[in-house]
Amino acid sequence: MKTIVLLLFAATLLFAACNSNKQTEVKSANEELAKLFDSYFTERMHLVPIESTQNGDSINNDKLFADFTDSYREKYKQFFSQYLDEIKKYNRDDLSSNDQISYDIFKREMEITLDGLSLGWFANLVTYPDHRYIPFNQFGGIPIAIAQLGSGEGSQPFNTIKDYGNWLKRAAAFSVWTDSAITYFRKGIAADIVLPRPLVIKMISEMDAMLVSDPTKSLFYGPVNKMPQNFSDSDRKNMSVAIVKVINENLLPSYKKLSEFLSKEYLPKARTTTGISALPDGDKYYEYLIRFWTTTNKSPEEIYQTGLSEVTRIRGIMDSVKSSVGFKGDLNAFFEFMKTDKRFMPFKSPEEVLAATRLILARIQPNLKQMFTNTPNSPFEIRQTEAFRAESASAEYIPGTPDGKRPGIYYIPIIDATKFNVTAGMESTFLHEAIPGHHYQISLQQEDKLLPRFRRFAWYGAYGEGWALYTESLGKELGIYTDPYQYAGALGDEIHRAIRLVVDVAMHTGKMTREEAIKYSMENEAIDEAGATSEIERYMALPAQALSYKIGALKIQELRNKYQQELGSKFSLAAFHDEFLKDGCMPLEITEKKMDEWEARQK
Repeated sequence: MKTIVLLLFAATLLFAACNSNKQTEVKSANEELAKLFDSYFTERMHLVPIESTQNGDSINNDKLFADFTDSYREKYKQFFSQYLDEIKKYNRDDLSSNDQISYDIFKREMEITLDGLSLGWFANLVTYPDHRYIPFNQFGGIPIAIAQLGSGEGSQPFNTIKDYGNWLKRAAAFSVWTDSAITYFRKGIAADIVLPRPLVIKMISEMDAMLVSDPTKSLFYGPVNKMPQNFSDSDRKNMSVAIVKVINENLLPSYKKLSEFLSKEYLPKARTTTGISALPDGDKYYEYLIRFWTTTNKSPEEIYQTGLSEVTRIRGIMDSVKSSVGFKGDLNAFFEFMKTDKRFMPFKSPEEVLAATRLILARIQPNLKQMFTNTPNSPFEIRQTEAFRAESASAEYIPGTPDGKRPGIYYIPIIDATKFNVTAGMESTFLHEAIPGHHYQISLQQEDKLLPRFRRFAWYGAYGEGWALYTESLGKELGIYTDPYQYAGALGDEIHRAIRLVVDVAMHTGKMTREEAIKYSMENEAIDEAGATSEIERYMALPAQALSYKIGALKIQELRNKYQQELGSKFSLAAFHDEFLKDGCMPLEITEKKMDEWEARQK
């Protein structure tokens, strides 16, 4: 999830006892604590306005801040320090069970955020953790987020005159943001904290892709083309003129300025090393980012060894699938066959790819009802990724709004439909990014009014991405993976996440270079050089983020196996899934404690 999602980028449940999913809003058992949580969330949304927009709150839709500046990060420090002091005033033992979970999550969030700020890092839902001297990278950040918002296809609403006015103010602020970003990139050059050269080359390409000579051909012209029918002729004309003006005077000049700075000034100073350990204090950065993303205290070496073990295990299963279809070559030859054989590329148009994806949903629907009692009300759509970012994007899920006005969207990058390979995890990726992965987990969490808002919109990679990866393992139980090549593709997705444990740690601790990591990936999964390069460069840009998937999935599978064995006939998979999702996204340690208490109740 991009992140951009994933990224960025961000990229979630205490239900009523009935199965109708209808809830009434209730207060915390401790009203003063509830007020603390609510004020924290409200104040935080003012500090991170694009995250606020993504959450469906319109109050900050006109704002854009350069939140990497020293003065702004000092605001963050004071803000989180204040709330850490406040939460410590409460005696955890005196709280209800749900408030204890909130207490534990809140306190940890304050502490790990302050730890990051002390090292120069800060995380929010939109941009992922970033260092103050690296305002964005090729995988995510404001230049990409602004493009998605301003296209009219993202989370920025364009339904009223006020909505359009909010966007114009936000877009106008991008030029100020750009100047600040360049200033802090220069500070990074002086401090030897710079991005690797291959990433900067991609960033330049992305900035150049935004430049057009005709503003009506800009993706930022999208809101003009979809202006609501109830706008008067005068409003239509005024908004059209204003949008063209902000494109010409703020947006295009900013992208051009960023492109020229990156190509002429930053690229010559970009580093030739691969991992974060090459930076001053890089080892400390990586250890922090592991804690942030995995919500564990696992060491880099422990994660690396787990990755090697998982790669070996999954390769063994893949080898048995290869034998079952009668393929005579070795596993790498099987990978090559799956990557290149035309039978696995049956599509002629993007719409055919989208139609085949919708068919996956239709096939799993009957069994979903047996594995999940509580399902979200939020609408869901499948869309093709916008052309301007498709080349650097992965399949991803963008959450909808709790009120259902914006659906959850599964985006599929389709650069050339005739080369879209169904064995590249088409079925498993749908389970992960869409249903029952991110769409179920995030939508259920956002819809749950029994949770304080900071939990309704929380994100912890090991829980959220761990859940999504775990759902890939449900394919056979859901009635798919019936074709051995699709199952091989699902195993390919699983080994892809295991490979991440190996290459992410290896690159960021100096065991592997970028080129060695690309080679390792291509030797152990069905991925071409372009795909492997894009993935490896993602891990270079977002140290430790890719670890969260497998670490989280392994924990969920461990808990499922444990409860199945200990509860025997009392174990219900639907009840396990419902309980896991019920209280939303949280660190793994808190999750395991909650689930153990659930098991005790089943006994």
